[in-house]
Amino acid sequence: MSPAIRSLVVPVSDLDSAKAVYTALLGAPHTDQPYYVGYNVDGFEVSLAPGGEGGAPVAYADVEDLDATRTTLLEAGATERSAPRKVAPEARVCVLADADGNPIGLRGR
Repeated sequence: MSPAIRSLVVPVSDLDSAKAVYTALLGAPHTDQPYYVGYNVDGFEVSLAPGGEGGAPVAYADVEDLDATRTTLLEAGATERSAPRKVAPEARVCVLADADGNPIGLRGR
């Protein structure tokens, strides 16, 4: 199975301000919590991640085996920005970076 990019996480420093802008663009969020605001855009997830300083959004590739994919990318020269962490009962995420510092998000088991 090939990785599929199905989500984009936007780090925000002011959740209420960001939510107003993204709601105006995308409509009402399906999840509106202090820790996560999520929008479904024709099956593609756009979410706001509070607590950040703003910055570049991270596209997450859905992969079958997060650990194996992470290891392969690290061996190919990627660097780790955030270690794998559990975000749902059956999902973990991590963020790597390419040689130019561009984020590469992975979501899997």
